Amino acid sequence: MKQVIVGGGESGVGAALLAKQKGYDVFLSDGSSLKENYRKELEDAAIPFEEEVHSMDKILTADEVVKSPGIPEHAAIMKAIRAKGIPVISEVEFAYRHKGDSQVVAITGSNGKTTTASLVYQLCKRGGLDVALAGNIGYSFARQVALDPKPLYVLEVSSFQLDDIQTFRPNIAILTNITEDHLDRYEYVFLNYIKSKFRITSNQRPEDYFIYCADDAVTENHINDFFIQSTQLPISMKREVPNGGFIKDGDMYVRTGNEVMSMSVFDFALKGKHNQYNTMAACVAAATLTIRKDKIRDAVQHFEQLEHRMEHVAMVRGIEFINDSKATNINSTWYALESMTRPTVLILGGVDKGNDYSLLVEGVKEKVKAIICLGVDTKKIHEAFAGVVPVLMDTQDAAEAVQLAFRLATKGDAVLLSPACASFDLFKNYEDRGQQFKNAVRDL
Repeated sequence: MKQVIVGGGESGVGAALLAKQKGYDVFLSDGSSLKENYRKELEDAAIPFEEEVHSMDKILTADEVVKSPGIPEHAAIMKAIRAKGIPVISEVEFAYRHKGDSQVVAITGSNGKTTTASLVYQLCKRGGLDVALAGNIGYSFARQVALDPKPLYVLEVSSFQLDDIQTFRPNIAILTNITEDHLDRYEYVFLNYIKSKFRITSNQRPEDYFIYCADDAVTENHINDFFIQSTQLPISMKREVPNGGFIKDGDMYVRTGNEVMSMSVFDFALKGKHNQYNTMAACVAAATLTIRKDKIRDAVQHFEQLEHRMEHVAMVRGIEFINDSKATNINSTWYALESMTRPTVLILGGVDKGNDYSLLVEGVKEKVKAIICLGVDTKKIHEAFAGVVPVLMDTQDAAEAVQLAFRLATKGDAVLLSPACASFDLFKNYEDRGQQFKNAVRDL
């Protein structure tokens, strides 16, 4: 069978390695240049590939195409593949077909999926399970299956990866929330994006579990539009639920069968209301995996903070610097501001994905003393916040932004990098943006 892989990033190269291992006739094509490490891996595995070009004569002879999540449907190559009627699948679908008897916990959502996936993974590790964390975080699912298969996979999956699934069926699916994000990939139709998120449940059976936030208005409004066969386990802070998780009077309660587990939210390692939802979802997942209560409590109390997600970088002359570079949409920045307890200098901006900054105005009024725009196009930010904050300034690199923020902040303040935008105008990715920010703070 001829398998063509379009895109040579982590997911594409992972899929190529797995395809080769399983005996497929595999060819990888990337329209831009490959990273050196990926090029070497393909060469070492004797996998034919091309870069900075798409040879349509080779690509259109495929029996099946594995599409990397970064490639939009409106790309010329995808139009040609679709016109020819060649089946297209995502890398997570391809990996799923070859995972054997292993179980899958899959987490999606507009915000909180990385934190929730990392929490589930650490809960499983503490519970003594042999588990891998993959997908959108760390290694691709396909690479993990090819090089280091495990009986349990915890996967962070994006809507782009779910768009091209056929049989992918998580034993436990978690949907953290749905807010307007990536609408540029969904014809600016919010419902298309909502449908994409709910695809995580499409192949589930009655013996599987679906954990979702009952307090998320979009999820609640649309959940009955989909045929969901799995056992639903809602989480809530607004009402008690018979099965799932809820928080009442500062205590979290989790029930997935006859067993009930409770612990104080004040013992959670992760602070902020949004992290209470993430923690609750992870604990419900752990309970369905029959991890012992004491292990769950222990993991929740000692969770290690993620890099680039509300990461404390340093205190410099009484000013706290926080790296939230992973906040690539408005809601992530909203959550970041919600958890701030100090007067804040906010570093905002990058590649706008159709952002509505009015959602931030309340939080900015309440907590932000200055906004520093870090990006090529800052017009929309100026329009949204002119007159809302006393200081609004533009910068073109991380070091300049940090130095300016340091001058504007005083002892007892915080400087928060929470851009609400993608990073591709000035940086390779959000990690590069966060790393440059941290380096600049350390150079103060």
